[in-house]
Amino acid sequence: MTSWPRFTDTRLFAAEAVRAFRTTGALAPSSRRLAAALCAPVAERAGQPLDVLEVGAGTGPVTRFLLPLLAPGSSLDVVETNPRFAALLREVVHGAGRSGDTRRVARPDANRPDRRGDEGPDRDQHGVRSVVHETRVEQLDTGRSYDVIVSGLPFTNFAPDTVASVMDRYLEMLRPQGALTYFAYLGTAPARRLVASAAEAARHRAVETVLAGYRLRGTVAGRTVWANVPPARVWRLGPAPLPTPAPDIAPPRARSAGARPGSR
Repeated sequence: MTSWPRFTDTRLFAAEAVRAFRTTGALAPSSRRLAAALCAPVAERAGQPLDVLEVGAGTGPVTRFLLPLLAPGSSLDVVETNPRFAALLREVVHGAGRSGDTRRVARPDANRPDRRGDEGPDRDQHGVRSVVHETRVEQLDTGRSYDVIVSGLPFTNFAPDTVASVMDRYLEMLRPQGALTYFAYLGTAPARRLVASAAEAARHRAVETVLAGYRLRGTVAGRTVWANVPPARVWRLGPAPLPTPAPDIAPPRARSAGARPGSR
């Protein structure tokens, strides 16, 4: 199993959150529970070769969870705009927690600023190709579509038009029977109403309206992950029928006290 983020990785995440919170979007990396919920469409198809896209990977907690799930013949494209995070992700996909793993990484191409790297056909000894792209997903052009897209972008920090552009790009790249997962932290709207300006609160509401519109376009399932800081709601979009959503993941303390899954 790929190792979980080191203390130095968490410290890097915190430093970047202070420096550029709007693009980082959190004060701590995603938990294992959140990573598991986001990666569920991959885990459900264990043993099958899949083309997977992860966007907004940060310091790589979800990347680390994804890599051991990928079967031979799979590919993983990882998109991250922050150069410090991208450098760390190159270490993650090179190591991948497997002995002798030598995953290939896309480097920035000065002659092609809209495509920060190229994607060759070479694969590692496990038959999995992993590439890190230091670019925006709207500018990503790998020439392929995807079975699963996992988004870690902080949508509620973006302008509504940016959210719509990203979601449109996701749906362009998603295969007909594919699945898209993304998440939103719980309680952000009330918090913004209390501490943010009226314009900022209005922008947040507009983003939520945009995302709700995309959830009306196809089959959707949601689950709450309480074991994360802060707790998050994970959404899964796809045109194909999806399994019955799993119960909300209760906090460990609530579960040990006899609370039922999903209780609030």
